Amino acid sequence: MNKERNYNRRYPNEYNIFRTIFYMSFLYFVVIPFMKIFYDCKISGRENLPTKAKSGKFIYTANHVSHFDPPMVTMACGRPIAYMAKKELFQKGDKFEWLVKRLGAFAVDRTKPEIATFKTVKDILSTSWSLGVFPQGGIRPYGSDINDLKKGFIVIAKNAKADIVPVAIGEFTGYPKLKPFTRRKVRLHVGKPISYKLSPEEITYEWCKQISEYADYTNSAPNPAENKEMEAV
Repeated sequence: MNKERNYNRRYPNEYNIFRTIFYMSFLYFVVIPFMKIFYDCKISGRENLPTKAKSGKFIYTANHVSHFDPPMVTMACGRPIAYMAKKELFQKGDKFEWLVKRLGAFAVDRTKPEIATFKTVKDILSTSWSLGVFPQGGIRPYGSDINDLKKGFIVIAKNAKADIVPVAIGEFTGYPKLKPFTRRKVRLHVGKPISYKLSPEEITYEWCKQISEYADYTNSAPNPAENKEMEAV
């Protein structure tokens, strides 16, 4: 009996030219046409996208409002991104199993960090691909407060020495209505890269600040700069 593969560990050779072609074809022939038909979608901030030759050394991070978020973030950034995804999506019978495996995602256990996760991140960032993470840890209702984040993305960024690019998913009005001439609304904004060299508190504040600026959230994360000023008084 063949043992079922554990997708928490993926290797550089899996992010080859063939997977890249499949990934980008899926983006241009499936995702973009779907979004144009069913959504009034506007993208801004692309001037903030990293332009280094090896653009894979970045982690793209967005607020998490729907199952469509990974393809929407990829559409906004226009480059292959391997997403961290809950391990349940890789189980046989899940409706997203086929896609998440073939689009380069890798499984994570939300209850405990694994060494395999850090090895996979390192291997992905050694290729031309980027990494995608949703710091909220799962789909959350759109709007309200955004500071309750899973800080694992900061640990990963510092371990990989990779800057963080925030992507705000704003004005999201829900899944498509299957009615003629009826489109939902969404706005995507690529923020300015956040240096992994900042303190965890500074990264958290800056990420929440950029997401809140372009999406309907309240940034209640404490401002480290203000805290320092108060301590100095």
